[in-house]
Amino acid sequence: MRLIEKVWFKQHQAKWLLVPLLLPITLLFYVLTGLRRLFYRLGLFKSFKVSAPVIVVGNIGIGGNGKTPVAIFLIEQCQKMGLKAGVVSRGYGGKAPHYPYLLNENSTANEAGDEPVLIYNRCNVPVVVGSDRVAAAELLIQQGCNIIIADDGLQHYRLARDIELIIVDAKREFGNGLLLPAGPLREGRWRLNSVDYVISNGALKPESCINLADNHLEMILCPQFVCNVKTGEKISLQIFIKANNTVNAMAGIGDPERFFTTLRQQNFALNNAVGFVDHHHFTVTDLTQFSAEVPLLMTEKDAVKCQGFAQEHWWYVPVGAEFSEQAVKPLLDRISELVHKADLQ
Repeated sequence: MRLIEKVWFKQHQAKWLLVPLLLPITLLFYVLTGLRRLFYRLGLFKSFKVSAPVIVVGNIGIGGNGKTPVAIFLIEQCQKMGLKAGVVSRGYGGKAPHYPYLLNENSTANEAGDEPVLIYNRCNVPVVVGSDRVAAAELLIQQGCNIIIADDGLQHYRLARDIELIIVDAKREFGNGLLLPAGPLREGRWRLNSVDYVISNGALKPESCINLADNHLEMILCPQFVCNVKTGEKISLQIFIKANNTVNAMAGIGDPERFFTTLRQQNFALNNAVGFVDHHHFTVTDLTQFSAEVPLLMTEKDAVKCQGFAQEHWWYVPVGAEFSEQAVKPLLDRISELVHKADLQ
């Protein structure tokens, strides 16, 4: 974990030096982002509504919190309802040959970013990346999509949206509660009260200052199986653990320790667990520190960046977002209603 993240989330002693130094920049960030929101409300900056309903899956802070698993859950639910979902993403960490860029079976994380490639490979739905999310959404509609899921982009107000979801990591919540760069937040906690649903990844702390009622959903991320990075072979967790109880592990996500904790909860013994920064571009050299004598487990997001030089003992562990069926039903019903209404127009 980087020093600044320790200051944000871990009450690191360096906070007494760094936070005061960064507060003037945070104040500037607060003013600029506040003016930007005001300009959109006044119509000085224009939001564009596309012909298909748009669901934004975002957050108010930086770092991993479960947005992509929620996006995948929504895609799968849309498919069950007979809807054709498409995904727009910024494509962070990628450099595509052009924008907007429609992913195909040959797209790499270097071109499109790790999360878009993960979604494309897992769900087999159209995925478009680009900073202009309006143009990306229009391209998805040209592909026949009748529901658009924006993976991140809560603060991208140029693309009008029908449903806003904020995902909160119940473990880290909002860190020190300050805006960037003194804290991890892109928008203040007031934003939680303006969206359709706040989804917590895990149970929120009782002492949390979040005042949520009907718009709070809780999910858990559950490992599903183990998949070989090189061959694609899938093995159930139970069978894999019996044969390989001791493993090495790595994670280049917002909170690597969450992945390591998940593995321990599945009764894996971690010989060597190494965290990398979120969206880290892996090379062969990064992984030479792991012994080939025991399997190396990684996240699915890491695997899409390691396939080109994968070894036979490398495996990834996909996770799925699980909700109470009764609790999530109103959200799914609303999605169905929005698409039906759009089809009638």
